[in-house]
Amino acid sequence: MLLLKPILILLSLLVIQTSAIRSFPNKLSYTEEEFDGSVIKSQYIEAPEYRNGIQCPVLSTDGSLSVCNPSLIHVAMTLDLDYLRGSIAAVHSLLKHADCPENVYFHFIASDLPKLAELTQIINSTFPSLSFKVYPFIEAPIKNLISSSIRKALNNPLNYARTYLADILEECVDRVIYLDSDIILVDDIQKLWKISLTGSRVIGAPVYCNANFTRYFTEEFWSDSELSKVFEGKKACYFNTGVMVMDLVRWRAGDYRMRIEKWMEVQKLKRIYELGSLPPFLLVFGGDVEGIDHRWNQHGLGGHNVVNSCRSLHPGPVSLLHWSGKGKPWSRLDEGKPCPVDYLWAPYDLHRPNGIQWPQEERQQIEEDYSSAAS
Repeated sequence: MLLLKPILILLSLLVIQTSAIRSFPNKLSYTEEEFDGSVIKSQYIEAPEYRNGIQCPVLSTDGSLSVCNPSLIHVAMTLDLDYLRGSIAAVHSLLKHADCPENVYFHFIASDLPKLAELTQIINSTFPSLSFKVYPFIEAPIKNLISSSIRKALNNPLNYARTYLADILEECVDRVIYLDSDIILVDDIQKLWKISLTGSRVIGAPVYCNANFTRYFTEEFWSDSELSKVFEGKKACYFNTGVMVMDLVRWRAGDYRMRIEKWMEVQKLKRIYELGSLPPFLLVFGGDVEGIDHRWNQHGLGGHNVVNSCRSLHPGPVSLLHWSGKGKPWSRLDEGKPCPVDYLWAPYDLHRPNGIQWPQEERQQIEEDYSSAAS
């Protein structure tokens, strides 16, 4: 219980009560993961079952659920073995803090086609009552558009999947929340879902106008008047693409996938940026993003993109924590070198390597202490 105390102290700063109903399973789900050609056994504890409160709209009277149901909240995330632990923790946190968890439909995008069935099974066994679908993402076309970045992980084609959500998801899905895998929520996702995109705006995200916007592009970009005029007459501010509310109807109508790809083609000819999938979004949407409260993306908790470093929370309320940057909480915790903010991620971690079990009574104790801290 020594590790539990610092976790609970930090959690008490972030606790938000929900009206969802939850129950605990009595079993573990087992799977095997393959890394660098070797197979290691790992376990994911079956998550508590989260059910809607009485105030939630009824989705179906016959037990069936259509992805086109207008009462659904649509959430899109990428899924791969390298970040699977983060994805599962993110889903767990979202369900835990949602007032109507059964009304959330997850759209998982996976590029490792041979592992598609395995990834689906892991999600199924960890969240047996989850409404979700795993979609294949074909990497070959996008690979030809990707330029090298300052960090190898940023070159992964799956980082660009958010650009193709309007093409991948069903036509009836007209709005989606995109979330990176290295986040946790400590607030009800419905609040983010209800944010309006005013006028003709296509995406909403927290924007940061105090950030040095010019540093996201090279001198060659700023010295070329034909390129840099894209920001003329705009108050272009930095925003992080790891948390976005997206209007897919407007996205499809404006063919924003093509607009982003055009800038990627320019990048292949001229080195106009260094940071992977973010700059094309800044080029297309900079100055035309629906600003969302900063509480919905406390980003940068992973530290610097090149060197490991610890960062603290920004001042103000928190609804979503984001470990963008090089360091990931699961890696730092496993190495025994966690940053203080990593203890906020740990309670949502359902991964137990090498057969280590997390007894049901311990999980119940965390729930009780967690609830007491909120009252």
